[in-house]
Amino acid sequence: MTRYYDYVLGLIPAVLFGLTALLFLAGVQLTLAVPVGAGASVLVIGHALFVNVPGETDPMADQRSTVRPPTSD
Repeated sequence: MTRYYDYVLGLIPAVLFGLTALLFLAGVQLTLAVPVGAGASVLVIGHALFVNVPGETDPMADQRSTVRPPTSD
């Protein structure tokens, strides 16, 4: 099953190379397009690290019971 961080790992190079190529093809110099693409990739990484914190657990997980109640036969 694909999760958020799998998408982030795929999105980092896609943003870096895709935005750089798009800007370069639009006429922006390569020496400016690469830092802009890298900056956008850093924003993706920052979102994954600081906004959607890794290892954050569900706050309601402690209150949920994982034991099923006995069934009557």
